[in-house]
Amino acid sequence: MSKTVRLLQIVAYQPEIALNLGTIVRTCACLDLSLHVVEPCGFPFSVKALKRSAMDYADIADINHHNDWASFNSGFVGRKILLTTKAKQSYTDFEYQEGDALILGRESAGVPQNVVDDCDAHITIPMPGGGRSLNVATSMAMVAGEAVRQLTRISQ
Repeated sequence: MSKTVRLLQIVAYQPEIALNLGTIVRTCACLDLSLHVVEPCGFPFSVKALKRSAMDYADIADINHHNDWASFNSGFVGRKILLTTKAKQSYTDFEYQEGDALILGRESAGVPQNVVDDCDAHITIPMPGGGRSLNVATSMAMVAGEAVRQLTRISQ
């Protein structure tokens, strides 16, 4: 699992677009968050391949690779928080805890029911403009930013 204990963990479940994962890697590196990539990906996964989209941030990010959901889930300790358009609770009203994992679904289809069921909470980003959803990397940055804000405020 992670090389060190991080404030927050990000889980990219079967990402399909390498550029989105690159943006997520860069955000994790900048915010000092752990990233877990759960296969299969929609592209050949490697840290070397990520360098195209994540630039040199792939070298400093804490990236953990898992062959499937079961291998991630078997070693994970903490709360799993699913970002989904189907939740009622806003991400800004949720109380994050150190070590939480924010679960991001596939760009095209989210996550299957077994992953939904494995999660401890489900949160959403309200869409007052009427859109269906935001880009997965944008959503991750918004929610991780709120979680980090809450957790660093608590620890100060």
